[in-house]
Amino acid sequence: MSGPNSEYDPVQVTPLEAVEVDRMRDDALAAIDAAADLAALKQVRQAHAGDRSPLALANREIGALPPAARKEAGLRVGQARGAVGQALAARQEVLEAAAEEQMLVEETVDVTLPWDRQARGARHPITTFSERIADVFVAMGWEVAEGPLIEAEWLNFDALNLGPDHPARTMQDTFWTEPAEDHVVLRTHTSPVQARTMLTRTPPIYVVCPGRVFRTDEYDATHSPVFHQVEGLVIDEGITMAHLRGSLDHMLQALFGPGITTRFRPSYFPFTEPSAEMDMVCFVCRGAAPAVDSCRTCRGEGWIELGGCGVVNPRVLTACGVDAERYTGFAFGFGIDRMLMFRHGIEDLRDLFEGDVRFTTAFGQEI
Repeated sequence: MSGPNSEYDPVQVTPLEAVEVDRMRDDALAAIDAAADLAALKQVRQAHAGDRSPLALANREIGALPPAARKEAGLRVGQARGAVGQALAARQEVLEAAAEEQMLVEETVDVTLPWDRQARGARHPITTFSERIADVFVAMGWEVAEGPLIEAEWLNFDALNLGPDHPARTMQDTFWTEPAEDHVVLRTHTSPVQARTMLTRTPPIYVVCPGRVFRTDEYDATHSPVFHQVEGLVIDEGITMAHLRGSLDHMLQALFGPGITTRFRPSYFPFTEPSAEMDMVCFVCRGAAPAVDSCRTCRGEGWIELGGCGVVNPRVLTACGVDAERYTGFAFGFGIDRMLMFRHGIEDLRDLFEGDVRFTTAFGQEI
């Protein structure tokens, strides 16, 4: 019995013909050359070198050939696929270099350009003005004292000679926390900081106390339930009203300019005796406005009311553990918001609290 005829090839596979393999190779090379970027090259790779590409499918047909014909067909297809692979690698290198060059052009940062191309922010004017006031007193050798916003009733009222029947204790002026039996309030002034200072320090005491306070006021152009005060306290031997007057005159001249004069008007405060309301001459018209509406700042009065002051009441000294027979002192309290409005011609108090960046930007980054 004779064996198979290995030289006879009855199978004709079109994709393996030399002309067809050359056509598939040339199509792939043309597509590779035409790829304009890496994304297009990726699609070409999938179409001409992927598992379903013409050359890959032709490679699978080699198994249908007789053994004698497989070597020649395999060599032909392998050379074509190798040429396509080399072309893909070369094109990949070219396109990657082009992409990197383009990225460097588009994303390059010119370090010689101005660094402040973005608009600067702004510090809040209340913050800067509070710090400026504190700096005036620190330059005189005083210290800055701070305290909690939530305060004990005794420190907020009793220690300052505000008796149980004082109207400031009612719900009309004070925010009380719950439960009421805890006797805790949102501080209505920064005077509790003065009381804490006297309780924890030994005279002589020279402190200034700026901070935020709370009262149940309506929110309008001239009132706010949250506002800012600055208070000062001096406890030492031989302190008189003259020391108070000189300290405040120096502060106002530092804040509003030289030549600012002041006047005291008799008044009453439970924590000072004697007490006074302090006015300063209008820093715009210098008191020369002849008519009510001739000066927008003082409305023709020539004077601007600032706040209260006086000699510390001996009862307050005793309540806070200070020897009232040996030491005397003075205290004052002014509204920071009010002084800021006068200084910069701000007509609506709400502008200070509504967070409009257009308002604060006008004050810049003053430090």
